[in-house]
Amino acid sequence: MESPKIKDGFDGEKLISLPPSVYRNASVDNPLLSQLFITHIGYFPNASFHYRERQNGCPDNILIYCLNGKGWFEIGNRRYIIRPNQFFHVPACTEYMRYGADKDDPWTIYWVHYSGRDMDTFNKSLNINKENGPIDIVFNEKALAIWENMYESLELGYSRDNLCNANLCLYHFLATFFYPEKHMKSEAEPDFITKTTQYMRANIENRLTVDNFAAIHNLSASHFSSLFRKSTGMSPMDYFIQMKMQRACQLLYNEKYRIKEVAHAVGYGDQYFFSRIFKQLMGVSPVQYRAQRQKK
Repeated sequence: MESPKIKDGFDGEKLISLPPSVYRNASVDNPLLSQLFITHIGYFPNASFHYRERQNGCPDNILIYCLNGKGWFEIGNRRYIIRPNQFFHVPACTEYMRYGADKDDPWTIYWVHYSGRDMDTFNKSLNINKENGPIDIVFNEKALAIWENMYESLELGYSRDNLCNANLCLYHFLATFFYPEKHMKSEAEPDFITKTTQYMRANIENRLTVDNFAAIHNLSASHFSSLFRKSTGMSPMDYFIQMKMQRACQLLYNEKYRIKEVAHAVGYGDQYFFSRIFKQLMGVSPVQYRAQRQKK
């Protein structure tokens, strides 16, 4: 006898599907709501016989996070097994797909469908594609808390404030999956980049070199620079200078600091050299920046 196939209706489930008219109407007054938005959101606990088949794919991105049990996912001619603390993320597409719970050990899943104005660019920039398959992740406690916030906001109705809160939370929710190491609670040693940037911030008033940064990791300057650039997309010194200019901007808000004092506070003995670097990065001189901020 063939097993039943159930789309939803599981004991203890949570499910909200937003009518398309909600965003059509709301985005007229608030264009933010057309950038990235939740279309469906759900939680299926112990979802025995869960099964979805999409003959023409799905117009939304789908993210499913498996908390317990197992499931499977098929797209085209590829089939994947999904296990606890794995998620799969499929871009909007027209390709045939289907997925469901394991027959003997059905999954518990949190899931979100979402869309936006330019999903092709969004998906390409974050490397969301049909071939990714399941991705391992450490128990994502933060994502679950954010999911609850999104769900509760939408459960209260589709006012502008509820929609804005839920969809701004969506960015944070996705970030916990794209960059999990940035969101994990851990007593472990700070990672390579975090430790370096903390050292930079603590020495913002000093003139440091790549050798100084490399020494805290017991690495050669060249190897350190290569690792740093790979992680951040810029050289250590460019990163440090940007942090210095960020601090300078904060100090320029306070009129009691002269430009010379701001320069010294971020490690520049020569006020004019500081002003030249500041203008290269900010597009205006320190004096002009201060005047603009005061005017605002």
